[in-house]
Amino acid sequence: MIESFGGFILYFALLMIIPWWASSRVKSTYRKYSQVASSSGMTGAEVARKILNDNGIYDVTVEPVKGQLSDHYDPRKKVVRLSEHNYYGNSIAGAAVAAHEVGHAMQDAEAYSFLRLRSTLVPVASFGSNSSIFLIIGGILLTQPSLVLVGIIFMSFAVLFQLVTLPVEFNASNRAMEQIVSTGVIRNNEEKETKKVLNAAALTYVAAALVALAELIRFVLMFLAMNRE
Repeated sequence: MIESFGGFILYFALLMIIPWWASSRVKSTYRKYSQVASSSGMTGAEVARKILNDNGIYDVTVEPVKGQLSDHYDPRKKVVRLSEHNYYGNSIAGAAVAAHEVGHAMQDAEAYSFLRLRSTLVPVASFGSNSSIFLIIGGILLTQPSLVLVGIIFMSFAVLFQLVTLPVEFNASNRAMEQIVSTGVIRNNEEKETKKVLNAAALTYVAAALVALAELIRFVLMFLAMNRE
């Protein structure tokens, strides 16, 4: 358990620095390769549609959405949404992002186990993320270890969601690389740049999981210390 004030400052600094570093990395990498046109000249929308069609997925639509790095796949409405720059542009970054989001659509079509598990965890993870900290703080202030334990259990679901997200995202990126290479969207000399975009994006999920896990461990140690008193 972190006991010194300096230790607390360092701990919370790390909690802020890790996500900031990951976010800065993905933004700078995306910004760099969004200015580099792919040799195929295909827009993000064309890349997404081609991969979907090549894999026999015809019930998923592709549409633009406002914002930067707002790209996502909506499994409820079967829609791949690409930020306008990626949807209309023909950059290496746009192709990578479009292929990644289609990777999620492919997971959905195949009932990929980790994607299904993540979807199942959404309600309880959302509740745990929003309520756990209040239960834990309340338990600490009232010196009620049982209340802290309930908060830790709820937080565990949120952490589990973050951990399950990792294989979902890495699998989608692996599918993306395979598809854009096999379909000729990018050439051999562009694979390195494409991997940089996908790897930078993956860092944000790794950082989120590390921070969430570190927080959970800290409160577990705090709970154990309360029970020893």
